[in-house]
Amino acid sequence: MNKKILFLASLLTLSLTFPVNAQAQCGIENKAFKSGEFLSYDLYFNWQFVWVKVGTASMSTVQSRYKGQNAYRASLITRGNSKLDNMFVMRDTLVSYSTLDLSPLYYRKGAKEGNRYYVDEIWFSYPNGQCHLKQHEITSKGESLWHQMTPGKCVYDMMSIYLRARNFDAAQLRQGQKITLPIADAKHLQNTWLVYQGKETIEMKNSNSKYRCLVLSFMEREDGEDKEIIRFFVTDDQNHVPVRLDMFLRFGSAKAYLTGMKGVRSPLTSKVK
Repeated sequence: MNKKILFLASLLTLSLTFPVNAQAQCGIENKAFKSGEFLSYDLYFNWQFVWVKVGTASMSTVQSRYKGQNAYRASLITRGNSKLDNMFVMRDTLVSYSTLDLSPLYYRKGAKEGNRYYVDEIWFSYPNGQCHLKQHEITSKGESLWHQMTPGKCVYDMMSIYLRARNFDAAQLRQGQKITLPIADAKHLQNTWLVYQGKETIEMKNSNSKYRCLVLSFMEREDGEDKEIIRFFVTDDQNHVPVRLDMFLRFGSAKAYLTGMKGVRSPLTSKVK
């Protein structure tokens, strides 16, 4: 799984319950966002002990249609600036469709990273109540490869888990709790997890805004060790908007700060006046 993409923001929080539904048993009631939400971020990299702005990211969620049914369409765009291009080119576009109860239907990621361009796609279906994946990748060499799997459990992509996860019940969390999050890409199924770290009030960069936040760490096992990949700070209110992300990359540390939001569903009661 690519650790350089901010949007593992799609992994910002978690959900704890699954409603029973024959067609989309991996769904959950959405109470966190509405159609027309738009979030924007500035990206910073720690360069020789100085935090330098290296790009932007934006995410939008709108109600749309997918194969004749109502669906949410979520898109995420990350763009590095000229400073980042000197180290690593990043031009990523992610799109997903989910049912209105947030079961994944389709996912696509087109990524220009360094000197590589590749595409990942996943089609989700639910025959006999089982989650089935049809996976397609176009490699940086232009190869078109197909895979299929039926994991026998609910599986998500980097975008759909973000939408679903924002609807968890924070009151049920306890500090140190681990929540397993099975996530697929175009050829793998990876068992990653979140750890709830508690609550913290944080101040935003280049503004006087402060938010009471839930703090969660996104973890994965690599080379026999558990590693924290991203630490998320999400608003402690009904919206669960990610306002800051701390990323621990192989080549250094990066941060993302929320710079704007439109169309948020509920009042931002987490904002400290």
